[in-house]
Amino acid sequence: MSFDTIVVVDWSGASSPSPVRPSKDAIWIGVARRGTAEIETSYHRTRHDATETLATLFEAERAAGRRVLAGFDFPFGYPRGFAEAVSGEADPLTLWRALSDRIEDAPDNANNRFAVAAGLNDVFPGIGPFWGCPDSLGDPRLPSKGTLRHGHGMTERRACDRTKGAQPVWKLFTTGSVGSQALLGIARLQALRHRFGPDLAVRPFERHDAPITLVELFPSLIAPTVEALAEDNEIKDRAQVRILAAALAQLEPRQLDAMTREGDAEEGWILGLGHETLLEAAARAAFATPDPLEDMPKTDLMPPRLRDDCFAMPQGVRWVPVDDALAKLHDALHPVTGLEILPTARAAGRVLAADVTAKRSNPPMPNSAVDGYGFAHAATGTGVQRLPLVAGRAAAGQPYPHAVPPGHAIRILTGAILPEGVDTVVLEEDTNTDATTVVFDGPAKPRANTRKDGEDVAAGDPALPKGRRLRAPDLALASALGIGELPVHRPLRVGVVSTGDEIVSAPDRPAAPHQIWDANRPMLLALASGWHCEAVDLGHVPDDPEQIAARLDEGARKTDVILTSGGASAGDEDHVSALLRQRGTLSSWRIALKPGRPLALAMWEGTPVFGLPGNPVAALVCALIFARPALSLMAGAGWTVPQGFTVPAAFSKRKKPGRREYLRARLTEEGHAEVFASEGSGRISGLSWADGLVELPDEAAEVTPGTPVRYIPYASFGLI
Repeated sequence: MSFDTIVVVDWSGASSPSPVRPSKDAIWIGVARRGTAEIETSYHRTRHDATETLATLFEAERAAGRRVLAGFDFPFGYPRGFAEAVSGEADPLTLWRALSDRIEDAPDNANNRFAVAAGLNDVFPGIGPFWGCPDSLGDPRLPSKGTLRHGHGMTERRACDRTKGAQPVWKLFTTGSVGSQALLGIARLQALRHRFGPDLAVRPFERHDAPITLVELFPSLIAPTVEALAEDNEIKDRAQVRILAAALAQLEPRQLDAMTREGDAEEGWILGLGHETLLEAAARAAFATPDPLEDMPKTDLMPPRLRDDCFAMPQGVRWVPVDDALAKLHDALHPVTGLEILPTARAAGRVLAADVTAKRSNPPMPNSAVDGYGFAHAATGTGVQRLPLVAGRAAAGQPYPHAVPPGHAIRILTGAILPEGVDTVVLEEDTNTDATTVVFDGPAKPRANTRKDGEDVAAGDPALPKGRRLRAPDLALASALGIGELPVHRPLRVGVVSTGDEIVSAPDRPAAPHQIWDANRPMLLALASGWHCEAVDLGHVPDDPEQIAARLDEGARKTDVILTSGGASAGDEDHVSALLRQRGTLSSWRIALKPGRPLALAMWEGTPVFGLPGNPVAALVCALIFARPALSLMAGAGWTVPQGFTVPAAFSKRKKPGRREYLRARLTEEGHAEVFASEGSGRISGLSWADGLVELPDEAAEVTPGTPVRYIPYASFGLI
């Protein structure tokens, strides 16, 4: 379902009309229409005026055939069990009717909300759950402070209220008194429901599609973005409705429709919870504010292209040490992939495009770490402790709805939220019970066997850093924190082409004695796929400059970077390097490295080209040492450095100074590094035989069995 008109309302629970001059803590309405840049805002001194304005707007939009999504910044629901206790049914809309019948809200904002809240408290045992009132009220049923409540049995917050900055629905007075806004707001929305009948739906309580849909909002979900986009000296409430309306109007219909269908059918839900990054990006896109995540919901946002001369080496440089070449490559490159939003469950292997912070604490509430019995530590002491058990139990997903009196205990299971009155748990194995009393040896350690809220990750804390390649544990963390979507880089598209008259493209084709089957292309395509890139097979071309140019043109259109093999040196038949020199921007790097040495780096039609040697052993070594960190950086995952280990050598080798050498190697059962019998770069079997490389330094070296050498496993290069 798509929405044509977005309405965002910042509500007020004031008891008198707001000032004539627009001010904060009044009612503001923002209206945005899809496909237009204009956003209307209006200021309303009373709830009566705001309700009539909304009704008139809804009538006009319905008559014009436009669908309306209207969001309000107060709770639509209450913690589980409240609706049934008050109205006799768990249906929150039955509760809406019951509350509307009790609330009196005059055109000048005079109302009876405190008397209604006190009467609602009479439904529950103890004192509460509502609290907060003027000192002049003096009603003992309605405590002035939340700490004066006890025994009412209701949980403090809904599931969606555990996000940072959200206030409990029971709070009626002073800053953040959403309880008053909800009581007075629900009564007004119930009047709109009566007026528009089936043409109005309240999500997530009602699932039918209607011309007018009401949802709950929480502008603080994107508070930093609102602050950044607000006009100079703009009233915060006005900025919130203006910016949030514009952001919601930017979203794709499927995204917005999916958000309206999320949430709990009894407690309600905050639209956009878990989608904050998407909302922030949409807000910035609406106001065309430069930002790394601008237009994130789309996939056409691209970083700047690499400079044509990015691979140029200083004049006079002939032989480049490996470390210098890597440093030069690092400095020349930057991420080149576009950005997009993906559902968390589909983001495995992608690179995170922005830092992600926890929107909710994990765990969200204090809970039990074991199966056992919970109680208030202050009511226990030393020696044998005998505590009567309250009826019922607390289990994960089944919170105990009442307070546990001091000196009593409750059966509690692992993961269960600690009921009010419980701060310590004794392990089941350390107790004895007859089902009415639990016995254990004291003293118990305060807060034993419990987990604090936010003990793992607190709301607002860093959760996942920009540039991380997302793994299964990362998706578990994001999901546990309620993060439903993640901003990620599009996969780097890597084109692979092999060249040479001597090459036969596939093993199923016949090869003459002077020909060889293509080993490099399947190897490099597999490497690219294993590095989480989108591998694009550009095939094989003979030593024909025009055909090579045509294939490079194709690669520039289809990919972000091209890997070639063969023709990268400076011989008569090295057509790749010659072509790149003539029609591209070639920098032929002569690396002080064995095997490998020639590495052609160029830009072709704005696309970087890595010209690898034609020899498969040298091609693999150059790909692991140079292409792997370069592709990682261009993909947004940062520069990678392979992890090596010092192990004893199981071979002998004398090496001259001037070049770094990489030997195909594997570990023996004793953990020593043995190398392939031949160093010949044409011995492809050695690549398969090995499970890593031994790296010998640039300096002269003499290795004998037992000499410490640096061994780098294939897995450290991302080759698995």
